Amino acid sequence: MPKIVLPIVLLFLGDAAAAVGQLREDGSVYSRFGLGELRSFSSSQAQAMGGGGTALWSYNYTNLDNPASWSRQVLVRAVAGMRLDGIRATDTNNNAETLRSGSIGAIQFGMPLKADRLGLALAFEPFSRTSYLVTTQNVLTTDPTLDNSTNYRIDYQGTGGLQLARVGLGIQVAPGVSIGAGIDFLFGITEETRRTSFESTTFTQTVLSSNTRSGGVAGSIGVIASRSGIMAERDDISVAARLRLPTTLHQTRTRTLGESLNRDTLGTDIRGTSRLPLSIGFGAAYHLDNRWAFTADWLYEPWSGFESDIEFPGYTPGGASGFRDRSRMSGGFEWRPGGSNLLESYFERVAYRLGFYYDNSYVVPIGSVDITTRALTGGFSLPALLAGARMDVNFELGSRGATDGRHIRDRFVTVSATLNVGERWFVKRKLR
Repeated sequence: MPKIVLPIVLLFLGDAAAAVGQLREDGSVYSRFGLGELRSFSSSQAQAMGGGGTALWSYNYTNLDNPASWSRQVLVRAVAGMRLDGIRATDTNNNAETLRSGSIGAIQFGMPLKADRLGLALAFEPFSRTSYLVTTQNVLTTDPTLDNSTNYRIDYQGTGGLQLARVGLGIQVAPGVSIGAGIDFLFGITEETRRTSFESTTFTQTVLSSNTRSGGVAGSIGVIASRSGIMAERDDISVAARLRLPTTLHQTRTRTLGESLNRDTLGTDIRGTSRLPLSIGFGAAYHLDNRWAFTADWLYEPWSGFESDIEFPGYTPGGASGFRDRSRMSGGFEWRPGGSNLLESYFERVAYRLGFYYDNSYVVPIGSVDITTRALTGGFSLPALLAGARMDVNFELGSRGATDGRHIRDRFVTVSATLNVGERWFVKRKLR
């Protein structure tokens, strides 16, 4: 494949994914709290196997979860994808609403500076997402003596979130042992709006808006150790750990009030910082005969120590944090009937994947009830006609929250498509 094809494909898919993101409607109401719904994307392979990939490595994928895995690259790779989410939210009175949204998955680029020894990786992916719309209906009594009243509606809406841009290196320091480090740039805009509309034309619609800009830099490090031939002649066992250091976000909040198209700024901008906790992950992976791969992961983030100068839904500066420590467990497997044999039939070269995860959220919207997410993941990796390219189609089925008290239960379905293109660059031509 010509060398120009890979960057063109990456650019095209990035624009397409961004266009889908502009079409989104709204998502989970739980994204209203804190910094929003946290997201991550290590690789489309790991995504179908539970979402964790601390110890998972492959020459066919660039795994952004652990910088140490970036040393194991042979081809220059570009990855881009998009996702569609469907949510059915149900409250304690069994009232239900169906929500749909589309968004960008991730854009990744990996390059071996020295094949299977030293590798460079770059990525752009969502870190958190705020996307909700909640409506309440009320009655305003204008004159009790005349029994005059009018109906009005309040729409609470949030959009935006944080994005993560990452760059780093991975290097093999000993046979089977690699380390890596990266720099993470966090940035984004979150807008929260309260729109009040009246049934009577006597009153004017008003909009109160809060716009928060955030930016910060963090570092990440990782290590992965592998050994072959322990349980079988053609197997590989890997154990790994990775750490993202605490991050300080510098934030500026602007508030406006007025009619829908004519709003005035309320006072001066509010400036402050938010200190995000560290994120630590451990994992293990097992590969057998180029046909089977198994992975298990555990993630921990101490959000109970979160501090900020700015108020967020669920958090008030100087008061109780409203957050708790987050933990996530996941596992999964992959089966490729034909292994790495390119002469096998098409369906023998397809990779079939299945996994699960359990995520205990960092937000506590009401009382002390945990908001947990349980999901089943899976997918197919389809070989493309171009050598070194694959199309991954993944799905995710799960539930979040519960209908007890004032909580909401989300039942969600996510479908994603990711194109993974690999080429060999910088090969010297030889005369025969």
